[in-house]
Amino acid sequence: MADVAAMAGVSSQTVSRVANNKQNVDAATRERVLAAMKMLGYRPNTAARALVTGRFGTLGVISFDISAYGNARTFAAISDAAREAEFFVNFLGARAQTGAAVRQAFQQLMVQSVDGIILIESQILDTPELRLPTGVPVVFADGDTGHRYANVDVDQARGTREAVGHLLGLGHRTVWHVAGPRDSYAARRRAEAWHRALKDAGAGVPPLLYGDWSAASGYRAGQELAARPEVTAVFAANDQMALGVMRALHEAGRRVPGDVSVTGFDDIPEAGFFPTPLTTVRQDFDTVGRHCVSLLLDQIDGDAGTVRQKSVAPELVVRDSTAAPAA
Repeated sequence: MADVAAMAGVSSQTVSRVANNKQNVDAATRERVLAAMKMLGYRPNTAARALVTGRFGTLGVISFDISAYGNARTFAAISDAAREAEFFVNFLGARAQTGAAVRQAFQQLMVQSVDGIILIESQILDTPELRLPTGVPVVFADGDTGHRYANVDVDQARGTREAVGHLLGLGHRTVWHVAGPRDSYAARRRAEAWHRALKDAGAGVPPLLYGDWSAASGYRAGQELAARPEVTAVFAANDQMALGVMRALHEAGRRVPGDVSVTGFDDIPEAGFFPTPLTTVRQDFDTVGRHCVSLLLDQIDGDAGTVRQKSVAPELVVRDSTAAPAA
């Protein structure tokens, strides 16, 4: 820092202000200091900065499966929001769906000096009450809203009600459901909301079919559905499974939407480009990620307030895969 100060002709305090992106430095002086930093290869000492600011400038993120569409989109949004707030992101994958594995991941991130941690929980853990190490702010995404930690999630029930209500409103007597895996919070919420929506509408509740989020599992469920002539409407818990259902119906000679209407959930980028563009529920993962960072920074700043839960409204996107049932 002294070398940079000498080359730029300023004080070490001015170099510190520029390094910490403080605004009380005029533009010409800032440019001179930045040029000296670049020429000398200066890098701020993060440990020293942490002593001054009380922050390490890094947020931790834990997820079970970053390859899943929703998790990947949420992580990308978290990274963007963190960068805008001038924080780095340190990602760590949890090795198992257990409370012990999550606690171990938390300990590993805390050793690496993070200011706060976001857990993209998504899968249901083996313990009903998750107790994490103290001393670091925590926010959950897509997790169990019953625990004591701050949480951000899309309103899964609302999205499901809109999808089911759309199909019933078209004149279908009931709606079959291809659910996600039993160990998923999102799948469980959507299945429960599907059941309630049919009950509230006075419609019959058909048997529940399960998939694993993949198009292949949707295809297997679709083969079962295609063999049932009474099936006229299907709500799949995500778009990939909806794609599999549609393929199975096509192979069985059942038209979408002429014979069977199909809806999905997520609105993946390809949903509007399926052979029959898919009606689906759009999740705003960008807003979920930004809310996670916002809630976490509030805690880091000591201003958590009373807002502990944030719910993001989904949007039903109607395309060509749904229509009134055949006469």
